[in-house]
Amino acid sequence: MTVTETGEDGAHRIIESLQAAEQSALEAVRKFLDTVDGVFPDLSKDGPRRKIIDSAFNMTEQLVSTSTRLAQNILEVTEKSLTESDQKSTSSGK
Repeated sequence: MTVTETGEDGAHRIIESLQAAEQSALEAVRKFLDTVDGVFPDLSKDGPRRKIIDSAFNMTEQLVSTSTRLAQNILEVTEKSLTESDQKSTSSGK
């Protein structure tokens, strides 16, 4: 297995872990919203229920956005490292 393959495999595993974390966060929010629906009656558009639900969605959006940015940064760093490693391998093999 080459350095490139090892680096790509590691990056893919990290991305898969981040995707699983995002799915877990979304599932937690769904369960939370089910609980809110069961506890707070839907009395008005601007009542506490709506504020809680909006806050939960904002929190989830921030979590997913952060995970996405982290995955993008990991990919960029991995790609740069692999490119540099390949260039060193190519130049030392001459």
